[in-house]
Amino acid sequence: MSTALPVIAIIGRPNVGKSTLFNRLTGKRTALVSDMPGLTRDRREGEADLGGHPVTIVDTAGLEQAKRGSIAERMRQQSEAAIGTADLILFVVDARDGVTPDDKSFARIVRASGRPVILVANKSEGRAAEAGFYAAFELGFGEPTAISAEHGEGLGDLIVEMLSALGLKETAASDVEESATARPIRVAIVGRPNAGKSTLVNAFLGEDRMITGPEPGLTRDSVPSDLEWAGRKVRLFDTAGLRRKARINELAEKLSASDAIRAIRFAEVVVLLVDAERPLEHQDLTIGDLVTEEGRALVIAVNKWDLVEDKQRALKDLRETLAERLAQVSGVALVPISALSGRGIDRLSKAVLEAYDIWNRRVPTPDLNRWLQEALARHAPPAAAGRRIKIRYITQPSTRPPTFIAFCSRPEELPKSYLRYLTNSLREAFKLPGVPLRLNLRKGDNPYAKHKS
Repeated sequence: MSTALPVIAIIGRPNVGKSTLFNRLTGKRTALVSDMPGLTRDRREGEADLGGHPVTIVDTAGLEQAKRGSIAERMRQQSEAAIGTADLILFVVDARDGVTPDDKSFARIVRASGRPVILVANKSEGRAAEAGFYAAFELGFGEPTAISAEHGEGLGDLIVEMLSALGLKETAASDVEESATARPIRVAIVGRPNAGKSTLVNAFLGEDRMITGPEPGLTRDSVPSDLEWAGRKVRLFDTAGLRRKARINELAEKLSASDAIRAIRFAEVVVLLVDAERPLEHQDLTIGDLVTEEGRALVIAVNKWDLVEDKQRALKDLRETLAERLAQVSGVALVPISALSGRGIDRLSKAVLEAYDIWNRRVPTPDLNRWLQEALARHAPPAAAGRRIKIRYITQPSTRPPTFIAFCSRPEELPKSYLRYLTNSLREAFKLPGVPLRLNLRKGDNPYAKHKS
């Protein structure tokens, strides 16, 4: 392999997802992937295209504390050799596990090498990874790049970081980014039993692919269907209805309810289908809470709208209920439809694509900090114990959903009401309606302060 190509080494302790990331970047499944730590014993090299630039990616065995002369010690030596020859290091941590003593130990080795480093917080999908993502700041490599190598999320951001660190300009869309944009948008249709989910899928497909009928619970599995909306690929999942736990009796329904929850977690946009004759009951709102808790984009479709007599009044009541009960996704799209006649289907598909784009939106850091200064000037943070709380800096480390970190003097003392004020102002200023926003506070004023070894 030509030594003229920039060399990027993927480094980290065992089982943080290095081989999965290697496979993603190189587009090949040459590295074994499993939950068993230490599967990769040798260095593996592969070529990748980053924005029109060929580079060499090196997948290393996990750095781990090992006895002298053992296989693990030789694996560690191989990893250290890769660090020594690399032009750039991707230091990978598992965001779900948080920062471990081994991560800290190996961070010192990587820092001592003097090589440029990008901190990669892998397995960042879902809420469970948030604490570990923020903890990664303490490793001293600056802002982590959040990705999910397994699901292909965040790779576009990582590629931009890699090109910048290598001093390269993007001359073409990389293979990795093209494969990411070519993937269909995953859309789950959820709701109470018999809300009309399968009828809606059939309306989208223009065929009777799904069994439908008045009996609730006909759909047992999350069934995928591929189609295109406005030239964009979409994969629809029709799920079994989610009932109250106390009403789930049959084993098959227990399994399919958990299948619907898995579909929500796998989806990128969730369409919550409600029945216009019994709209936004407790169970509907519980499903909406689950969707936002998982950080997914949400669109609400009101089915059987043709049966509603006073449509203006009904729409006003629905919006008021949503503003009160799903305030965490203020401005969520509400689309009246009739799945049986196909009315409103085009508006619904457009709302789904718009929600997906907002869910992926990134706000430039200078714009964020200008907004922050204006928001603080309009309404200053309250004083705690006679001392003003200072918020100095804000950045957006990740999208899907848009996630922000603000650095302040005493985050634990900032009232939740003030955090809500900032979140609502952020949503309004950057036009982020209808998606969950994560605004988290960290102590400190300079996130890029050099970490001392």
